[in-house]
Amino acid sequence: MSVKERIVKRVAKELQDGDVVNLGIGMPTMVADYIAEGMTIHLQSENGILGMGPVPQDDSYDRNIVNAGGKPVTVENGACYFDSADSFVIIRGGHVDMTVLGALQVDQRGSLASHIIPGRMVPGMGGAMDLVTGSKKVIVAMTHTAKDGSAKILSELTLPATAVARVHKIVTELAVIDVTQDGLVLREVAEGTTVDEVVKKTGAPLLIPASVTYF
Repeated sequence: MSVKERIVKRVAKELQDGDVVNLGIGMPTMVADYIAEGMTIHLQSENGILGMGPVPQDDSYDRNIVNAGGKPVTVENGACYFDSADSFVIIRGGHVDMTVLGALQVDQRGSLASHIIPGRMVPGMGGAMDLVTGSKKVIVAMTHTAKDGSAKILSELTLPATAVARVHKIVTELAVIDVTQDGLVLREVAEGTTVDEVVKKTGAPLLIPASVTYF
């Protein structure tokens, strides 16, 4: 199982039947492939779709149907389309049950940086600020460390914040961490990983409960 697959498969276990869920660009879109059989999840895209299906696996898809990142998507029976104004009414109105997105950094208060690295050209933050502010639950799905091995979970952000204190849970290939008022709580570690390894690769204090389970 790849790193990405491990992350999104664990995130999919957080979904609740009937949820309206927004999956961010990139790795989070893979969560759609791991929705439990028999569960109804209404996937929403900020460019105006409610009822997206899994990522297409072949060329037999409608090239006019894309997600907010411009990538082809499938749609479920009963899906609907609307303009971006109505889409953001749904988002800002608090009607999205869960948002799953990637991040460059998350800090111990649940603030995240996901849209810009100073000095680099970027297209903008897209709908991320609205989504993490308007959603009832926010899950960050990301690798535990950056490519250079540096920590992405920090005591304080060093990059510009996309939103402050809005993340509820962090899922990486190494751990599942809850963001609480008392700090970051280590709930689960991946099979083949130890608590000590997670602590070593995390740049913020972790609260370790008496029982830490595996995923």
